[in-house]
Amino acid sequence: MISITGLDQHAAWANKVLPAVEEVRSGVFSIPVTFPHNPMRYTLAYLLIGDGEAMLLDPGWDSDQGWADLAEGFAAAHFDVSDLTGIVISHYHPDHLGLAARLRDASGAWVAMGQAEQLPPSTLGAADDYLLRDRDRYISWGVPEDRLGEVVFDARAWDHVRSLAQPTLALKDRELLPVRGLTLRVISTPGHTPGHVCLVDEERQLLFTGDHVLPRITPHLALEDGGLVNPVASYHASLDAVDLGESIEVLPAHEYRFTGMSTRVAELKEHTQQRTNEVEAVLARDQPGTVWEVAQELSWSRGFATLRGLTLRLALAETASHLAFVKNAGSGQAGAIVPDLGIRN
Repeated sequence: MISITGLDQHAAWANKVLPAVEEVRSGVFSIPVTFPHNPMRYTLAYLLIGDGEAMLLDPGWDSDQGWADLAEGFAAAHFDVSDLTGIVISHYHPDHLGLAARLRDASGAWVAMGQAEQLPPSTLGAADDYLLRDRDRYISWGVPEDRLGEVVFDARAWDHVRSLAQPTLALKDRELLPVRGLTLRVISTPGHTPGHVCLVDEERQLLFTGDHVLPRITPHLALEDGGLVNPVASYHASLDAVDLGESIEVLPAHEYRFTGMSTRVAELKEHTQQRTNEVEAVLARDQPGTVWEVAQELSWSRGFATLRGLTLRLALAETASHLAFVKNAGSGQAGAIVPDLGIRN
């Protein structure tokens, strides 16, 4: 059974306001960082203070307001940024990694991500090659020519992604973070991204889940060039890896804290399987030739016709991930005719 433990966080989420900084346990602070112009509204960063050392998980989107939010959280914890030892990023998305470079420069802290996480190429030639492959992939997915500009990466967006802080530590599955006075173990959880990681504090029964498990929202699972071959299957396996029982308190990067992890894991597996079942039904009924044609027939919260820009890109990548699941017989439907996925891994 899922029980909300972050009651103030839940109330803030319902009222569409920023929650307050909270001390969840002694030396464990939840700090909301503004995520501007996005329905998620904020990222929950977590400051954990050990024995003369400390780490921050998921510093949030890079903005002056976000920096002020972090400063407010540090002040509430009576903590000086110069005392920060490490910055851990659950995954490379900008609403988690964005402030890492600024925070690193202010503190000298190391920056760590999962060893399987892959940031975009930093050299111009590699970036140009990726942009061309990205466009070719969406063409192969059947995106109409007049809609391509909405979904493919452009150079400006690429420059922003490339400006994010590069990690100095690669975290391995089951290793302990090198922060004195803290016992935080890494759990590798590929699915939402190839190198997503969660952290578990077994002594205090806390599980920091990034975007891997949220109390209400299902994380996006995308088939991306050079990424996971079968994101849905990887996600299911990663859910098993963090199924640590009903009593452990879950501290996600968005929304609010809760208990009932085993229940939530079952819900998320069921949700992703339902989407795969829907994809299989479209394949059997319509025999579509492209990812675009499959996506058009799926149920979306506001309808496929309303999807624009990044939302459309994400919908197509999610559709492709479920098609890959079917193609790889992860759904039990071996031999299903799947449109070309145009992915180079």
